[in-house]
Amino acid sequence: MNSSFFLGITTFIYLFTMVLYFYYLFFKHPRLAMAIKVITAVGLLAHTAGLGLRWYESYQSGYGHIPLANLYETLASMSWCMVLVLLIMEQRFKNVTLGAFVFPIASIAMAYASLSPNVQDEIEPLIPALQSNWLTYHVLTCFLSYAAFAVSFGASIAFLLKKRKGEIEETTDDEGTLPAVTLLDEIIYKANAVGFLLLGIGIITGAVWANYAWGSYWSWDPKETWSLITWFIYATFLHARLTRGWRGTRTAVLSIIGFCGVIFTFLGVNYVLSGLHSYT
Repeated sequence: MNSSFFLGITTFIYLFTMVLYFYYLFFKHPRLAMAIKVITAVGLLAHTAGLGLRWYESYQSGYGHIPLANLYETLASMSWCMVLVLLIMEQRFKNVTLGAFVFPIASIAMAYASLSPNVQDEIEPLIPALQSNWLTYHVLTCFLSYAAFAVSFGASIAFLLKKRKGEIEETTDDEGTLPAVTLLDEIIYKANAVGFLLLGIGIITGAVWANYAWGSYWSWDPKETWSLITWFIYATFLHARLTRGWRGTRTAVLSIIGFCGVIFTFLGVNYVLSGLHSYT
């Protein structure tokens, strides 16, 4: 068994779990809730084993680096962060249905990494600029922030669906229905607050690392610029909520806009623009 085996198994577990989430959401089968939690936890364990083996195999190959060297590894690592944060948030807010809006992002990312012929899964050496412990601090902090923003995005979609249906009850049904709009609004706010803090730390560690690697804290590289734009979108969200009293639909829409910025920062910049971060 090697890392590809575990990550391949993880992909199919996640795709299966995504189907279970949808079934649970639409048919409200209460017995599925525990099954989803167990299967997701098993998938996360397989995912962790795969990434750990990938790290070990890089040392066997003579490279010795955390699995963040290429698109395959970054997609797998960000999916791991997303599932981890989702499990924590579901446990914190005692509602499984939130995963129906978040888990597809993680499972599709894993499927694309594992099954797409355009993504190479060979273990590669780090380019000189990436050969630093700052890689771990910077990238994992950013990925955890993206995971928190993904949860907020999922909660925002669920919020808008409930508002469209006119479901404005103040309580939530644990038998598979969506959380109450008040709870969804709280999830959106708290997930964005955590993500905003982590992204800020990620930008700071990235600036320190850039000065170490390239001799400048900030070079207006496209990915740096879009990270800052995304940070300002979520700063606007927090400002509007805390000082202007924004709630509900407006903050949900702003959260969705922010996550579009996250997706463009993570993937879009690499395909549309070129710069110092083009290798990831």
